[in-house]
Amino acid sequence: MAAARGVPPEAVSEPWHPLLAEPALAKLLGDPLVDAALEELGRRLPPRTALHSLRTFLLADARARAQGVGYDRAGLLAAAVFHDTGLTGAAPRVRGGFPCRSAELLDRFLAGHGVDDERRGALTRAVREHMRPFPARDAGPEARLLHFGAWLDVTGRGHGQVPGERRRLAGLAPTPWFAVSFSARVAACGVRRALPISSAPTR
Repeated sequence: MAAARGVPPEAVSEPWHPLLAEPALAKLLGDPLVDAALEELGRRLPPRTALHSLRTFLLADARARAQGVGYDRAGLLAAAVFHDTGLTGAAPRVRGGFPCRSAELLDRFLAGHGVDDERRGALTRAVREHMRPFPARDAGPEARLLHFGAWLDVTGRGHGQVPGERRRLAGLAPTPWFAVSFSARVAACGVRRALPISSAPTR
């Protein structure tokens, strides 16, 4: 596969290629926000978690297409890239556990790329709340889709809404035993049982 448009070749890991070739992702390449997010993906996350982030976006997009839901495509890709960055050792410690650390990192990234407050608020909320058992009732499409994609990829919950898609993407970019190792990492980082309420400030 040719290097992603606008992304330095060294930033694109070979195992990503089958996922980047998926139409939902391929047509986003070249968008400045998407290209910058993919650079961050290679820099901030270990390889297996990076693949989970890309699969999360693709599963979320599959559900959106199945239900005819419109959403911020480039923004959700950035949110998927950052949603687990709070699990890394380099992430700052903030109140609210790793989802809030991830949301803070995303907020800084988006602000640095000139994303307005309203759009940043929707995307950082999606990351901040993605570990809830279920999305909040007033969650927007980005929050609902990120939640769906992340949980489906790790646990298989929701597979009936996009039949066969989880297995297909796992075949393109396999990460054997990812659910077990990922759950152990989450536990080690101490995600809180009671995550921040929906109205918690973004910044």
